[in-house]
Amino acid sequence: MQTPPDHAYPTHWEADVVLRDGGTARIRPITPADAERLVSFYEQVSDESKYYRFFAPYPRLSDRDVHRFTHHDYVDRVGLAATVGGEFIATVRYDRIDERGLPAKRPEDDQAEVAFLVQDAHQGRGVASALLEHIAAVARERGIRRFAAEVLPANTKMIKVFTDAGYTQKRTFEDGVVRLEFDLEPTEQSMAVMRGREQRAEARSVQRLLAPGSIAVIGTGRAPGGIGRTALRNILDAGFTGRVHAVNHAFPEDLRRLEPEGVPAARSVREIPDPVDLAVIAVPPAGVPDVVRDCGEHGVQGVLVLSSGYAEAGPDGRERQRDLLRQARSYGMRLIGPNAFGLINTTPDVRLNASLAPRMPGAGRIGLFTQSGAIGIALLSGLHARGPGDGGIAGISTFVSAGNRADVSGNDLLQFWYDDPHTDVAILYLESIGNPRKFARLARRTAAVKPVVVAKGGRHHGTAPLGHAVPTVRVPDSTVAALMRQAGVIRVDTVTELIDAGLVLASQPLPAGPRVAILGNSESLALLAYDACLTEGLRPQRPRVLPSAATPDDFRAALAEALAGPGCDAVVVTAIPWVAEEDAAAPGESEGTALADALRAAAAADPGKPVTVVHLAMDDLAETLAAPPEPYDPHAPREPAAPPQSSAPEAQAGPVTPPRPPHPPRPPAPAPAPDRAPAPDAPARPRPVRIPAYPAAERAVRALAEAVRYAAWRRAATEPGRVPAYDDIQEAAAGADIEQLLDRLTTDVAPGRSVALPPADAEALLARYGIHSRPTLPAPDPDAAVRAAARLGYPVALKTTAPHLRHRADLGGVRLDIAGEAELRRTYAELTDFLGSPEELRPVVQAMVPRGVDTIVRAAIDPAAGAVLSFGLAGAPSQLLGDIAHRLIPATDREVNEQIRSIRSAPLLFGWRGSQPVDTAALEELLLRVSRLVDDHPEVVAVDLEPVVVAQHGLAVLGASVRLARPPATTDLGPRRLPVY
Repeated sequence: MQTPPDHAYPTHWEADVVLRDGGTARIRPITPADAERLVSFYEQVSDESKYYRFFAPYPRLSDRDVHRFTHHDYVDRVGLAATVGGEFIATVRYDRIDERGLPAKRPEDDQAEVAFLVQDAHQGRGVASALLEHIAAVARERGIRRFAAEVLPANTKMIKVFTDAGYTQKRTFEDGVVRLEFDLEPTEQSMAVMRGREQRAEARSVQRLLAPGSIAVIGTGRAPGGIGRTALRNILDAGFTGRVHAVNHAFPEDLRRLEPEGVPAARSVREIPDPVDLAVIAVPPAGVPDVVRDCGEHGVQGVLVLSSGYAEAGPDGRERQRDLLRQARSYGMRLIGPNAFGLINTTPDVRLNASLAPRMPGAGRIGLFTQSGAIGIALLSGLHARGPGDGGIAGISTFVSAGNRADVSGNDLLQFWYDDPHTDVAILYLESIGNPRKFARLARRTAAVKPVVVAKGGRHHGTAPLGHAVPTVRVPDSTVAALMRQAGVIRVDTVTELIDAGLVLASQPLPAGPRVAILGNSESLALLAYDACLTEGLRPQRPRVLPSAATPDDFRAALAEALAGPGCDAVVVTAIPWVAEEDAAAPGESEGTALADALRAAAAADPGKPVTVVHLAMDDLAETLAAPPEPYDPHAPREPAAPPQSSAPEAQAGPVTPPRPPHPPRPPAPAPAPDRAPAPDAPARPRPVRIPAYPAAERAVRALAEAVRYAAWRRAATEPGRVPAYDDIQEAAAGADIEQLLDRLTTDVAPGRSVALPPADAEALLARYGIHSRPTLPAPDPDAAVRAAARLGYPVALKTTAPHLRHRADLGGVRLDIAGEAELRRTYAELTDFLGSPEELRPVVQAMVPRGVDTIVRAAIDPAAGAVLSFGLAGAPSQLLGDIAHRLIPATDREVNEQIRSIRSAPLLFGWRGSQPVDTAALEELLLRVSRLVDDHPEVVAVDLEPVVVAQHGLAVLGASVRLARPPATTDLGPRRLPVY
């Protein structure tokens, strides 16, 4: 039984969570000040629920009950409450017990009895499931390993809460009571259950914002103009299908309808007789708290705050933003903004433009998220220019520009788009990532079913916008980019590249490989495309150059032949205005339209391969290719998809492969919420033939190359690799060692700071995971060096360990292949004469190992990127050129195999210029063992192995260091919670 020196209120247990219906609740520890709230809550619980909780009629709580349920030591007795609007809607508590079910008396008692009570009006919202996740995490933190619960058989809802949680459990029935016992150690199933609930809840919360049944625009000006009146006008002009109300406290008391819009008017949202789902707030910051309070008390589901003057305005504004977020969440509302540009939903049954964009975008299959209003305008304008109108190539499904993103972020949109049937491509412009670990997890899952394209602004230290509170990033942007690629994210640099990549991914099937056919009526333009393909790592065929007078029929025949050939996976068509021969009819103004029709006809005949077009001075060609070929419903059911088959050499000589549908099948996903279920069975229609056109060959090829790389990642993701289980790993013993080391080394260390392990302790900890470093013996003087060499055996190496000389053989701080005592004494003298005294150099002696390639293996916990595994060659390649490959931890065998081959200097490992290849299998195993160590023990915040000499057979770790720190109270692996920025 644990008893802390004081019973400090554990603030880190507080959390905001999204419930099953998309609303939010706050979970926090119960305190003595909650006595009145507890009594009020209990009075609102039905007699049946009270009976299920206490197994007998229990109409009211006694004073003793209230004291017991509100006074906790936060160790052996803990109570948590879920609150909305400051009032309890559910409670959960545990009491530590011994093996007989009595209050625990011994420190080793690791079981607790748990009990819930949920207000009837909030049952079915997933409150108990969320509370179970959090009380289980609290119990694990306090050393409790098992929960026991006694439930009446008729209380099927509560039994389901326990049985559906995914924990390993045991169930018995005795004396008319069901007794459930379950281990609290997270399992693969419990994590999957938690992630599935998180996705459905957060997707539902976004869906409530994007598809409201009614909207109140609060701050609508009495005269035309202004943000509020503009937002109202845009909502009405888009044809919103729900109800709209104009709200302004300055409206005359007798005003019932705002003209000329003709919408109902009210002085406060409380005066609106009907429910309001979304409030669009455009009032000065000083008036926002009163407005949010009115919205919360009226039952509004979400707020979109267009008002500025928050965190982007300085410290006072940042505090206003925190207060705004706390207030909105206290009422169970999600918040977009503040300083937001707005949101758009083009689906026919919604038609919502609650933004400052004056024009409703065309409906399509692209989902957009931006943090910047200016970038949002640029993206919407750029897409409109590339394909205006419903069903065009650049149509969007949904758009959110979140401004300071105090609450709703890109992570929430990824949750929504994951199984949104109206979105095929997710495009995000991010200036900061508030929860990078969660972003990587969600992006990887979403990318497995649809492309995720990201442009990241503020890529350098100190460049994040003032309105965004984000963790400090220690790793360079190149590392973040590499980790995004590992997660399947298509990382681009500019807004133009966002649009270019989005168009080809939204309109074309995924290529089956990197082979590209090039054809066109300009040799120069075709050669530019050829060079661009080589630059992007594609495999272009020799361009097929048509005559300058080639007609649309010539283009159609050439494209059909290229698509039908087994030797290409994609086609780039280049076109310039053609010149007619003497006897041929001169091309008219519609030459681009005719060529577009011809290219579409050829692409429609073989829809399994992507086609892109590069044009010069043929704007009508681009416009016609981007437009839908017929009246088109962009939200109609799509053809079932099958995965593109990987291109193989033997396929080039075989028969023509059958057409491949556009996208690989989606893996099993959590069932959508009832109101987001797929449309009933309807005749599926093929993807309309729309072909992206680009004014430059480099842009077309770069976009196509991103599609090729993404398709390869998708194919590889179907076999993601595994994290090997090595029999010699001593995980439990390592955990015990780490706990003892932390107790010993962190007594005078500030919380959150790490400590370096002494060399002997680092070597012992690494040995628990089968990582053995070669011993080094100190050599403070020549005699000590000689004794050390005799103990280790000649030949030996003499090395300095001073920080400024460590791993610097180029400065003379490392002397190798010392064969005997005389040579050792001479070398020692030279070292100290040239570089400094022994006290300064701190020399050591180490036995020589077989020659090989010097490498580095590192693992570190970055507050922004998470746990990262790094690999490179020691010396100039990594230090001077930054040639280091990174992977997220836990890394799989497939990922480390790719990691060591992804660095530019990798040929040195595989027999470059006649050298012997080294043992890369041993290197991969070392990387996997380091990954396991850091993944199993979050206290291990850094591991540095340098150098690791990889020989033809085996490897040797010549230097090792480890840093430990107390793990943070909460991580992305803990119970689901909304972030606080």
